Amino acid sequence: MIRDRWFFRAAAACAALASGVATATACTSILVSRGASRDGSVFVTYSADAPFMPKLLRVAGGTHASGTMVDVKAWEDDEVRGQVKQAERTYTVVNLMNENQVSLTETTTGGRVELVNPDGLLDYDGLMLLVLQRARTAREAIGLVDSLCREYGYASSGESFSIADKDEAWLMELIGKGPGSKGIVWVAARVPDGCITAHANMSRITTFPTDDPENWMHSPDVVQFAVDRGYYNPDSGKPFSYRDAYHPDHGPSARRACAGRVWSVYRRSAPSANFSDAWFRGADGCEDYPLFIKPDRPLGVADLMALMRDHYEGTPYDMTQGVDAGPFGSPLRARDLGFRVDGRDYLWERPISTQQAGFVIVNQMRKGMPDAVGGVTWFTPDDASTSCFTPLYCSIDALPAAYTDGDYQKFSWDSAWWVTNLVSNLAYDRWSRVYPDIRKAQAAAEESLLKMQPIIEETAAKLAQADPALARTFLTNYSVTTADKVIRDWRRLAESILTKHVDAYQKDNLGEPKAPGYSPEWLKKVVADRGELLKLPAKAAGTDH
Repeated sequence: MIRDRWFFRAAAACAALASGVATATACTSILVSRGASRDGSVFVTYSADAPFMPKLLRVAGGTHASGTMVDVKAWEDDEVRGQVKQAERTYTVVNLMNENQVSLTETTTGGRVELVNPDGLLDYDGLMLLVLQRARTAREAIGLVDSLCREYGYASSGESFSIADKDEAWLMELIGKGPGSKGIVWVAARVPDGCITAHANMSRITTFPTDDPENWMHSPDVVQFAVDRGYYNPDSGKPFSYRDAYHPDHGPSARRACAGRVWSVYRRSAPSANFSDAWFRGADGCEDYPLFIKPDRPLGVADLMALMRDHYEGTPYDMTQGVDAGPFGSPLRARDLGFRVDGRDYLWERPISTQQAGFVIVNQMRKGMPDAVGGVTWFTPDDASTSCFTPLYCSIDALPAAYTDGDYQKFSWDSAWWVTNLVSNLAYDRWSRVYPDIRKAQAAAEESLLKMQPIIEETAAKLAQADPALARTFLTNYSVTTADKVIRDWRRLAESILTKHVDAYQKDNLGEPKAPGYSPEWLKKVVADRGELLKLPAKAAGTDH
């Protein structure tokens, strides 16, 4: 069985919160129902944020003899944690989607530490991979999460899972039962048709109906377990809240780092709703954001890509503005998120798009198409704002080599992750000068790919009717050659950036170096801080040495 290592690093590296101050590593996911998309697609996005080397995942499906066992491996070093019974039929997984167009992504919510069971066999990353290999639908995936945890034990902290197929999108929240106890307590909400939701390392589900299995599912003991552990008092007169019971509020810093990303998805998707920033800024007496919202207009692939590139642009928290953005308006903020000055705690903004992203995906699932054609992962390593998405169909038989190679300790032009990181790191310190070149290349490449998509898929769908194997070969060749071209283009982009922006000069269209200097706004800040040291005598003439 093929199993690459990036997935295990990615998932567990997305630890959500330390008590009091949000950590640097975290993840973001958006779910879009069919009725909220432009073409009837179901979408799931995912930014796996951690300083690590991602390697693209493909696990081949097949049939297996009864009684066969399969390894469960730890994320951090591929160490085998144990074995579970292999399913008699497994499905091929490419990235985080299987051949049935079932997608599964996550953000870690942490929750009550006493509910972690270190003796459980399944970390959430291994659990996700097992489920993807076995599930035919999103609802079946939810049942598999529950049954596998009951049989083998769950070892991680609380999670929010995005689980979707070509018909439905579900948000599932789960947490273990503590040391020595197998199983999980959980609740799952179907995203209403026409709506979207988002989660970012903080539990989203509060109260919910227990008599609506078409739209809400839950473990039978989700309320009683909380009562038994003292997390909920049924005599309080308050309705049961999953988040209040299992994921108590971590305070203003957690809201700032986590709920802020949900707010930004919502304020950009439904500007007419004018969602307040009060709750994510930690104000008292204000309400959380709705679990589901209707976007002002249906969303497409390009819209989801743009949402995953957000730095709060156009808001008071725009990370390209202010003294912390430096002279060139950079959204980069060096970690850690929290810092202390003169006895007072502060927190940098935590955006959706971040430099420590290992990879970012937009998964697209579509009804009315053969599964081999309908399911596509738009994938990019590194920071989405400085990289380029490329399509990988769920049926492909091979992966682009540049996306499976690389060593975190050694730069290589042959590694997609290193090439995209080179471009991003060339941009961070000179953002206002360099990013326009990146955005131009990004827009040209992705617009071209999106225009090609219906043409490629029309051909693939016809092939799938006559010869499914030939359709898979066609989509494999397209996915691999397209990804290879994207990285070749990004190598050239890195070279052109270094050539154009050298030694604080910027070459014009004729190749002549110019000295653009600093903006008047930044120079005023410099003078305000160090003017007495830098100013010349009143009669001195300016010279350039």
